[in-house]
Amino acid sequence: MTIFKAVDIDKQYANHLALNKVSIDVPKAKIFGLLGPNGAGKTTLIRIINQITAPDSGQLFFDGRPLKADDVYRIGYLPEERGLYKKMKVGEQAVYLARLKGLSKADAVKKLKYWFDKFEILPWWDKKIEELSKGMQQKIQFIVTILHEPELLIFDEPFSGFDPINTNLLKQEILALKEKGVTIIFSTHNMASVEEICDNIALINKSVKILDGRVEDIKQQFKTNQFECTYAGDFNAAASVISQKSILLEHRENHVTHYLKAELNPSVSNNEFLTALINKVTITSFNEVIPSMDDIFIKVVEKANLKIE
Repeated sequence: MTIFKAVDIDKQYANHLALNKVSIDVPKAKIFGLLGPNGAGKTTLIRIINQITAPDSGQLFFDGRPLKADDVYRIGYLPEERGLYKKMKVGEQAVYLARLKGLSKADAVKKLKYWFDKFEILPWWDKKIEELSKGMQQKIQFIVTILHEPELLIFDEPFSGFDPINTNLLKQEILALKEKGVTIIFSTHNMASVEEICDNIALINKSVKILDGRVEDIKQQFKTNQFECTYAGDFNAAASVISQKSILLEHRENHVTHYLKAELNPSVSNNEFLTALINKVTITSFNEVIPSMDDIFIKVVEKANLKIE
C-alpha cells in the first residue's frame, strides 16, 4: 500500500531544471531512501512534499488522494539545515515548535519531558540553545519532528554530526517508529545506513530519477556472478577447476587456508563450480559477492553521466 505518490514532477528555477518528470511511490510503514549526489534535486522534492514550494507540473497524492494543505500536520520534517533560535531556552523553544504542529501546551510539555528524559537531555531544559553541542541540538530537533506522531516522517541527513553511539540511538528510534507503522523518507549520502535500514530507494541524478525499487531486488539486479571462497588444500589442484570455469580475480594463502575471489563464466552455476571444487580441495566457506549500495550508487550515477555527456 502506498502512502505517498509523486507523478511526473517538474520544477524549474530560472535557468536550472531541478526536477524532470520525477515519480516516486513510497510504501506505507516502510523506510524509503531518497538518494542522489549533491544538487541532484532531492531537497527540491522534499520541499515540494512539505508544500514549502510547489511543482511547476505533476501530481502529488497522500494516502490515496490529492495532497492537501492541512496534510502538513500529518507529516514531520527534519531538514538537513538545522534552524533553532540560539538565544531561546531549550524547553521554551521545543514547546513553541510542538504547538505549531497542533499540540496543546500541556500535551507538548508532557511528551517533550518524556523524550528529553529518554534522550538524557532533560537537565538542559532551561539552558539556551547556544549552550548545547551540535549533537544535542539535533536530538531536540528530532524530538520535535516526531512529537505530534505524524504518519509520514522525512529525515534529511539525520545522522550528520552524530557520534557512533548517538547515531545508533537515533537509528534504533527510527526503526522503532517503522515498527509502529510510521512511514519514513530517509535522505542521506551514507550508503551503509541505506543498507542497514532502508526497504526501498529512489536515486535521483541531475534532476532525473535513474533507479528505484526494493533494496534487496536492486542488489540482486547488479550482482556480477562473483564469489569468494576459502579452502584447505593444494592450490594447483584447485587451479584446473578455477581456470576452466571462472576468471580468477584474487588469490591469497597462508600456512593453512587459501582465499580466492573469482567471476564465474556465464554458463557456470554456483552449484556446478562448488561441486567441481569440492572434489579437489576442502571448502571452508563459499559466498556469493553481492554489490554494496555504495558500489551500485557510483556505477549507476557514472553511467548516467556518461549518457548525458
